Amino acid sequence: MAPLMKPPAIASDAAISIVAPASFAQPECTERGLAALRDLGFTPKLNPNTLTRGPLYFAGTSDQRLADLNAAFADPGTSAVMSLRGGYGSNYLLEHLNIETVASHPKPFFAYSDLTCLQLRLLDELGLPAFHGPMLASDFYLHNGVHLDSFRAALAGEPYVVGADEGLRTLKTGAVSSPARGTLYGGCLSIIVSLLGTPWEPCTEGTLLFLEDRAAKPYQIDRMLWQLRKARKLDGVCGIVFGEMVDCLPADAAPDLLDQAILSALDDFDGPIAIGLRSGHVSRENVTLTFGVEAELTVGENPRLQLLEPAVAK
Repeated sequence: MAPLMKPPAIASDAAISIVAPASFAQPECTERGLAALRDLGFTPKLNPNTLTRGPLYFAGTSDQRLADLNAAFADPGTSAVMSLRGGYGSNYLLEHLNIETVASHPKPFFAYSDLTCLQLRLLDELGLPAFHGPMLASDFYLHNGVHLDSFRAALAGEPYVVGADEGLRTLKTGAVSSPARGTLYGGCLSIIVSLLGTPWEPCTEGTLLFLEDRAAKPYQIDRMLWQLRKARKLDGVCGIVFGEMVDCLPADAAPDLLDQAILSALDDFDGPIAIGLRSGHVSRENVTLTFGVEAELTVGENPRLQLLEPAVAK
């Protein structure tokens, strides 16, 4: 991972570029998300192809989506970049992403889900922190879709802590009782696994690893964790935090099936393991996490994840 390159802190009335590097969104979700951002004092700016529908499930061709993303970082009139939604298609932009443009104009990039691949490439290669947090037509359009405290703190470079109130609970205390400290890193589990064997394979050593997904069955999560282990991507990881894992437990399954599947798949992992943190695919109040910064995980009766440094330069 490259040394951290912190973009400038973002004012509460900043302009934000909205891009759609993957799939298109429903128009009503987009409109409500735009209104919500404006109500918070921000000025959202749509790029030329943000509202494009098609071909297939994409928000425009690869060239259109790539042009918008590069232009959003280069735009001197905006201070941050936010994805419209996830879906599928970001992988087609990886090879041709204009790294020089991003390096010359670093900005917070808010996204999760399919966008994990782009965020991790920018973090690993450039050191640009990944703002794993709410997207316009996935979270901001909902009245309770965004955890505003972490969103504002991440933009302003203020320290913050998340814990039980944000869904975090302990699965395993680990071999050492002291808190686990490392570089916060991760994203959507299935996307991280899909990057194995590619030129953009994630750099997980020395990290406090955050993994989340949606609608993956317990056996599928087991299989992906097995693949991470066999690819040696859990070597040197100091602790693991799982997200809320929305819709990952079948309705007729035992309530603890997912917990037990994770513990079984990670039975030889020595570090602490927690689960339930609402960041990424969530049921409500999407928490912003900043990957690339130092963080500390405390487990036990009062689990907490503390971000120890800002992801922006104040």
